[in-house]
Amino acid sequence: MTTRAEFLTRIRGQMATTPGLFPAESAERPARPRERLEVLRRELIERWPRSLERFRAEFERVAGVLHRAATPAEVPALLERICRERDARSVVTWATPRLGVDAGPALTAAGVTVHAMPTAVPHPDERQRLRDIIARADVGVTGAELAIAETGTLVLRSAAGQPRSTSLLPACHVALFDRAALVETLEQVGIVLEAWHDGAAPTGGGAVINFITGPSRTADIELTLTRGVHGPKEVHAIFVDAELPVARDD
Repeated sequence: MTTRAEFLTRIRGQMATTPGLFPAESAERPARPRERLEVLRRELIERWPRSLERFRAEFERVAGVLHRAATPAEVPALLERICRERDARSVVTWATPRLGVDAGPALTAAGVTVHAMPTAVPHPDERQRLRDIIARADVGVTGAELAIAETGTLVLRSAAGQPRSTSLLPACHVALFDRAALVETLEQVGIVLEAWHDGAAPTGGGAVINFITGPSRTADIELTLTRGVHGPKEVHAIFVDAELPVARDD
């Protein structure tokens, strides 16, 4: 039987024969990240049309579907259409203040059962009940803290009223975002993350940040690709031209 020491020694020996290795270094943490983020946001807001088009191209490249709404008032009709096309009968959404849109009345009128997540942190028993509801839902509707143009990636933070399971368990995930969420590169995301963790943690904030790049994919040993095994089969994003009235922790 191979011991742990022998196993690691073998790995080190193989790595030593690999050409082109270079020393890895941690990136320097930015000073005053909140100030840098404010400057970055002012720069990005002027370039958002270009960022959106790049996001669209990359998002569609990974099988995402991008929709566009002029105002938050148009979002419920878009959601109703997405549900109708998939014969979805049950939808879970983040809490309305976290989503910026109340799609409940329009979806209910269309015969869709809507479950909005509570804004308060639920009791463990209630949390399990909500998780069961989310797992049975056809569509999960969330916001998005960031939309990364260079990779077509959506970034979501968990918190009270916005559980991560909403984007992970239903077969179809729909995320809403506006121009304030658009960033151009992963390097810029680093500044945002530093700003989020600069100072006291926000009340009610969760412990998880999800980076979502297209639908769930997995492949077997023969590289047969299958969608939806470990997450949604479909990922849609709705970009809202006007600002979404979202309650934010920071």
